[in-house]
Amino acid sequence: MCDTIVALGNSTTDGFVHFAKNSDREPNEGQYLEWIPRMTHPSGTTVRCTYLEIPQVEETYAVLLSRPFWMWGCEMGLNEHGVVIGNEAVFTKEPCAKTGLLGMDMMRLALERSTDSLQALELLIELLERYGQGGKSGYLQKTFYHNSFLIADPSSAWVLETAGRYWVAKQVRDTYTISNGLTISTEWDMASPNLVEHAIQRGWCRSAKDFDFARCYSDRLYTYFSQCRIRQQRSAELAQLGQLAVPELIATLRDHCPGDEDPNWTPARGSMGQICMHAGFGPLRPSQSTASLVVRLDPRLVTCYATGTAAPCTGIFKPLFFEAGLPEMDVTPLASSPLPADWSSGTASPRSMLVNAKGRPAGHYDPHTLFWQHERLHRAVLGDYQARLALYRAERDALEAEFWQEATALGASYIDASPEERQAPLAAFTAACFARARERTQEWTERVEKAPRGRPLPLAYRLVWQRYNRQAGMR
Repeated sequence: MCDTIVALGNSTTDGFVHFAKNSDREPNEGQYLEWIPRMTHPSGTTVRCTYLEIPQVEETYAVLLSRPFWMWGCEMGLNEHGVVIGNEAVFTKEPCAKTGLLGMDMMRLALERSTDSLQALELLIELLERYGQGGKSGYLQKTFYHNSFLIADPSSAWVLETAGRYWVAKQVRDTYTISNGLTISTEWDMASPNLVEHAIQRGWCRSAKDFDFARCYSDRLYTYFSQCRIRQQRSAELAQLGQLAVPELIATLRDHCPGDEDPNWTPARGSMGQICMHAGFGPLRPSQSTASLVVRLDPRLVTCYATGTAAPCTGIFKPLFFEAGLPEMDVTPLASSPLPADWSSGTASPRSMLVNAKGRPAGHYDPHTLFWQHERLHRAVLGDYQARLALYRAERDALEAEFWQEATALGASYIDASPEERQAPLAAFTAACFARARERTQEWTERVEKAPRGRPLPLAYRLVWQRYNRQAGMR
């Protein structure tokens, strides 16, 4: 489950397009940031996606991706032309194919090959119609679904919603949000051939006059239990409150409404209806927010704020400038002390740790990676959420405010500089921010792990997280 937001310049404080997304996936499904430069490819070569091999193009553009470690595609990303895309799982009446392009594969292909949002939209449609979408989309879970996409560039945005090989597309006029359910009803700007006729033939509506895409094509049961309508309504409300900027979008990605209004709320009482999602007990809460991204699409200098970690409410949004790339993502391990006994009692037997090149996480605890370093903090906070988050939240918020102010000032000072002149100072700034965040995460983790025992968590919730910890090899 995920939530994606776009706001055009007429809805933001600075007049630039802004984009934000939470990627919701399995708790142990490590996700990482990756920057890939522009590349040329020999004629006639192919590219291996997660399940399919398709022809490669002669040139692919530079991209910044947020990727689940096991798949070729990405959950969200942007390219050197300022094209940014996020996708959502949607559940429809059309059958899911056992193989094909994942929605995440299609998104990466579109980012590598498009110069604006309309071209990206057209390429996504072409890939859908030529190869189809399909294949297992979950890491350990046998999950199959179709996809919707929110696509933006510095001047425009589109929403594309699909059901099998059928699709509709609508141009965004101000703000738009998507959350795991079809949203386009009776008005759109483009649609696949025979879209309405197919629905009539299947008995989903009586006539073209009666046709409603979301109503006709949605699988009502899965859509209902995803609680996407609740999240989409909430994100749309927040997007329409007034002029948006980066801090407001970060706050939206951290939103637990109505839990944020309750001083006793904890993730143990969370639901799939909250934008900042936390995994819990039972089949109806199998996923959580595992990565978050906010993008400010100033065409002169694109700025991103990314966690590279799960649970945005416990993590840090770090600034980076697209053209400066990413710093080294390998991190210094914390001391190998166990998680608090009240949270992770019954420690796991040691399992082989996957230490990945360039700090890439996998599905097992690896203290050398940004994702898993933060998981030490995140899972310790879950043991007594309100009390332990309060131990560092004010410091975290102050650090992010500094990051935003410094990034805004630095970006403004280099707006008119050439790419060659500004690449080094922008890269140095990004590396310094990631290093400061890493140091503070270590400090806060040690502080939180020393916190006194809180009130007992519900047994079922505690047991499911002990199982996640055993599977991850966390002691």
